[in-house]
Amino acid sequence: MNNQPALSKSLKVYQIVFLGLAWMTPMIFFTVYGVAYDAAGGQMVLAYLIAFLAIFFTAYSYSRMVKAYPIAGSAYTYTKKAIHPRLGFLVGWALLLDYIFSPIIAILTFGIFMHTEFPSIPVYVWVIVMNIILALVNIVGIKSVARISGISVVVQILFISLFCLFIIKDIATGQASSSTLFSLHPFLASDVPFTTIFSGAALICFCFLGFDAVTTMAEETIQPEKTIPKAIFLIVCIAAVMYIAISYFTQIAYPGFTFTNPDNAAYTLVKLVGGNLLSSLFITVLIIATFTQGVSSVTSVTRFLYALGRESVLPQKVFSYIHPTFKTPVVNILLVTAFSFLGMFIDLNTAVTFVSFGALTAFTFVNVSVIAHFYIKLKKRSFTETILYLIFPLIGAAFIGWLLTLLNKDTLLIGVAWLTVGFLYLLVKSRLSAPFVKRDHSKVTVPEK
Repeated sequence: MNNQPALSKSLKVYQIVFLGLAWMTPMIFFTVYGVAYDAAGGQMVLAYLIAFLAIFFTAYSYSRMVKAYPIAGSAYTYTKKAIHPRLGFLVGWALLLDYIFSPIIAILTFGIFMHTEFPSIPVYVWVIVMNIILALVNIVGIKSVARISGISVVVQILFISLFCLFIIKDIATGQASSSTLFSLHPFLASDVPFTTIFSGAALICFCFLGFDAVTTMAEETIQPEKTIPKAIFLIVCIAAVMYIAISYFTQIAYPGFTFTNPDNAAYTLVKLVGGNLLSSLFITVLIIATFTQGVSSVTSVTRFLYALGRESVLPQKVFSYIHPTFKTPVVNILLVTAFSFLGMFIDLNTAVTFVSFGALTAFTFVNVSVIAHFYIKLKKRSFTETILYLIFPLIGAAFIGWLLTLLNKDTLLIGVAWLTVGFLYLLVKSRLSAPFVKRDHSKVTVPEK
């Protein structure tokens, strides 16, 4: 009889949706606005629509895999179980690139916008302060983080609504370039090449990250086979409506908007729309958003490292250590904190593209895992099943895979180098301890006699 304590199944659909949106952070639209605007050639509406379509098919694949394996682990677990443990490790290794740069984005965003508000204090000072605060919060642990995240999401949605209302007011009073709320112009590519728009979409996929993270809560969710898929689609659709709405109103009201620094372009935009009052409110909401995003990001990466340590994929004594008093993976938190000081030396664009590489790689293999599990292993090959378990995931894999190739060459080279390091580590680890990739904590197996 197994007397090990089990996770409490208590989460419902609305709670999963709020947690997913908290990880996603709706204000991320403003965080990457300048970088995304440049990458998409200003065609933000089309770029977000393309990103949404790519993410929608991938969200479908996640919903299928969480039904097949309603356990924590996300893309790492799905690839390991559906295809092969070693490939699962490499996908997890790529996903780690996403996870370890996510806290840097939150910290760097905080530093950039606080420096904009208080120019006399350098960005690196804010980066150091935010990094230390996030480390302390994660080490000590806050029981009310989920509640704080929910409040943060509501505040962010209210700000986005207010921002759109300000633009609508400008249009209605003739202060904007457009005199009508309805226009097809944002949906037309004009003279911007489609390759540029798709490149923007590849980077913008970053704004949807978070829907996939809720799959790690499958073991704490009531009826995860039904609840998690519903939550995934709600999260993706809510995010898409918000992002496309902001892009649409901004594009028709201020088509000639320009900026000098992509990192704080959103601050310039908000000040144009609502003046000092809205820009001050923007900084306040952004501080709240980046704090909850930072807490969630550090929590996610440290728990992912803990999972890899627990399975001895990474050194177990180091990465699976839990502090006896705080009940948190303190060593992992300190390692992530040390790595996050890179925020003092890299720009926001670099961090975003690294996260995009890790996420898009993982998304591609989740789509492939659906085909491997349902279409190949379970032989679900009727006409309807072929559409659901072959065509849809193929579209998702092809779409995401193509977007992956559109990331800049430096990002792809560093991403490949990161995967090469992971492959070499796997090779050495396999020779030293071959069984490690076969270890599976998701179920209890009876040894053969």
